[in-house]
Amino acid sequence: MQYHEAADYLESLQRRRPKLGTETTARMLAHLGDPQAGVDCVQVAGSNGKGSTSRMLEHALRAAGLDVGVFTSPGLTDFREQVRVNGTSVPKARVVDFVERIDPCLDRLAAEDDTPTHFEVLTALAIDHFGREDVDVAVLEVGIGGRYDATSAVDPVASAVTSVSLEHTDLLGDTVEEIARDKAQVAPTDAPLVTGTTGDALAAVREETDVVTVGPSDADVIAVENGMHSDVESEVSITGPDWALETNLQLLGQHQATNAGVAATLARQVADVDTRDVAAGLRQATLPGRFEIIDTDPTTVLDGSHNPGAMTTLAATLDRFDYDGLRVVFGAMSDKDHERMVEALPPVETAFVARPGLDRAEDPATLAAAFEGNAAEIERVPSVPEATERALSGADPDDFVLVTGSLYAVAEARDRWTRLLIPKGTGRPASDHGALAAASFPEATAADVDHRVLAGYLRPEQAERVARRLDEAGGDCHRSATGAPGKFVATVLCGTERQLSALADAVETDGHGLSHVAGRVRRTLDGPPDPLETDGTAVMGILNVTPDSFHDGGEYDELAAAVERAEAMVAAGADVIDVGGESTRPGADPVSVAEEIDRVVPVIEAIADLDVPVSVDTRKAAVADAALAAGADIVNDVSGLSDPEMRFVVADHDAGLVLMHSLSAPVDPGRSRAYDDVVDDVLRELSEQVLLAQRAGVGREQILVDPGCGFGKDAAESFELVDRLGEFEALGCGVMVGHSRKSMFADVAGPDGDRLPPTLAVTAMAAERGADVVRVHDVAENAAVVRSVAATRDR
Repeated sequence: MQYHEAADYLESLQRRRPKLGTETTARMLAHLGDPQAGVDCVQVAGSNGKGSTSRMLEHALRAAGLDVGVFTSPGLTDFREQVRVNGTSVPKARVVDFVERIDPCLDRLAAEDDTPTHFEVLTALAIDHFGREDVDVAVLEVGIGGRYDATSAVDPVASAVTSVSLEHTDLLGDTVEEIARDKAQVAPTDAPLVTGTTGDALAAVREETDVVTVGPSDADVIAVENGMHSDVESEVSITGPDWALETNLQLLGQHQATNAGVAATLARQVADVDTRDVAAGLRQATLPGRFEIIDTDPTTVLDGSHNPGAMTTLAATLDRFDYDGLRVVFGAMSDKDHERMVEALPPVETAFVARPGLDRAEDPATLAAAFEGNAAEIERVPSVPEATERALSGADPDDFVLVTGSLYAVAEARDRWTRLLIPKGTGRPASDHGALAAASFPEATAADVDHRVLAGYLRPEQAERVARRLDEAGGDCHRSATGAPGKFVATVLCGTERQLSALADAVETDGHGLSHVAGRVRRTLDGPPDPLETDGTAVMGILNVTPDSFHDGGEYDELAAAVERAEAMVAAGADVIDVGGESTRPGADPVSVAEEIDRVVPVIEAIADLDVPVSVDTRKAAVADAALAAGADIVNDVSGLSDPEMRFVVADHDAGLVLMHSLSAPVDPGRSRAYDDVVDDVLRELSEQVLLAQRAGVGREQILVDPGCGFGKDAAESFELVDRLGEFEALGCGVMVGHSRKSMFADVAGPDGDRLPPTLAVTAMAAERGADVVRVHDVAENAAVVRSVAATRDR
């Protein structure tokens, strides 16, 4: 069975079932060997806030070193992102294996007229995956209610009900009290239920079980938002009976402070997690589409509020922002109370109403009627992506753009910032081979022969329009829905530079949200920025002022030796000096902030007047701050912003930033993962890191991305990252390769084990494939390779 066959089968399952109950899910789990028996499960129920709480709990537990699975719904792109272990989506191969194993059970259930729903089967997939990965804790976001939800087939060790409002009244009851009693059935047997509910809902929950209450006042655990730490983070304090913590949250609002209090309380119930780990985890937690500040020029927020209660909370969060005009992109499902949702919003300057690409989405005419009286101007737009483009194109810098109404609308709008057009193929462009040098082609230019291939995922109507326009320009477009995630169409664009440029010009004003696709095409044709302005591949010389680094530990940990080494590297051709004060080799001992500062700052101060930029190799924000103050120009973060303060430090100093993809730093040989496609997976995850840095104020032109050879990748995967390095240009950032003398060369180094020759070979490969920087120990030899590659191009 191929993955696309398994995925199509799962997507084809019914979405609603005529009878309620957990028996069907329990039978599927029994068929799979009851994987839930070996996992501590936590259920998180609630009308609103359960997704945020689940993600915050996940990060709090992971910060304590636990392996954590999390099952949330719905997914913004496809169902695989709903099932994650340690932040990684369930692999495609695991999905195929699951479908093959569960198929006999589904056949039996169908024969008994008990075919499970998509959600029930996905619940079984999640629990089975968590069991097979042997996670320490599985966090399960409840779908609907609690009593009869598929996730209630497990026996939880801890549970929560975040909030209760009128929803799904046809299934759960006509009053808040009835709904609260239904949700309270997730309560664990041997622990109190944690809840953020208040009033009648709380009274009803108390009738069902013992509780630990969380809220801003009059609660067992007090959770308070204390203001804004920055434009994109708030400050919160959480105080329990015998514990307390303060931290910052990327998820804004008093309701998120309450959710954080629920998550913190659950973390201490489940694993008695230290409050420092809880605080660190809470700050790292994000949830796309939940008051997600996706851009700051103008301030643009994506929020999947889909009922009046959530919209009221959203409006309260909006109150803290100063803006001139509120421009709202609104798309909702037909079974929602649109009028009450719109009434909860503050006055709207312009409402752009659109229909998301689902059968049960509401018609824009109905949504427009809901905005009458609350919007000065209303525009009906055919699609959410186009509505987003119109809202942004007409916005002034001091306006506020909000996309809301459903997570489906948010998902379609989010494409603008996250969908990539990836250059495919390697090697030199045709114009570099002298194909036009003969006098026979006096009228031809490089744009006529430089053939490009770009691949990505587009919405169906976007793919159809792009195909038509590229055909008109003389190029080729190939489309396929087979294997594409969710509602996307896999799209491959083939053409010369001139044809692709004509495509960009044509779709710029075609609607369907294609103006951002035009921008992606142009960005590819123009090439990425050159952060170091070296007009070629720069050489970054490694200066480890450590006693234990894997290649040169102890050689330059004295100041005089370090300075001498830096000067020698510059003389040998180094364009950047990278100073590191903590080893990331496997098994390296951690270094305190104070000790790391003592190692790197004197060296940086001593070499700051060299005629090259200085980088500091650190994963600690406090070290980066001290190093930048001492004269460093760039932060090389091998952990990919694991310290949440790092992005703000870089932005405050207006410094450069290297973002590396890694699973752990220092390298943990025991930490590995299954990549579906190592390049695609790393690209997608680096894209989210780049967005995170941008939201703190770090410009894309200041960022270098490093695919992280050897960090959570085996040798074959590392070589593939280098071979397909040109694909990383899709991120619109510079690209760095850090490969020097790494373990990826162990099997190709020859009988003497010398890793320098293969290092030089990969330097040549990286330079040929457009690397902006290579980070190396042996500067003279690698600089000669870079010059040789440049000479062949300039010949």
